[in-house]
Amino acid sequence: MFMSELTIQFGQLVRKYRKERNMSQEQLALLCNMDRSYLGRIERGEVNPTLEKIFQLADSLKIPARSLIP
Repeated sequence: MFMSELTIQFGQLVRKYRKERNMSQEQLALLCNMDRSYLGRIERGEVNPTLEKIFQLADSLKIPARSLIP
């Protein structure tokens, strides 16, 4: 599976902000109404989340969506 540098960097930012807030993947996934395994795939840069998911992640992390864009 091809992982672009952009999706990898995006996932690293999601993980960074999640850990800064002392949240588990499970906690963040529940707030975003997504499966924990899907969040794990986002953090590893294996999937391209939709624009809606990007905004859900940002809102749940209490950051502007632009903070997740490398």
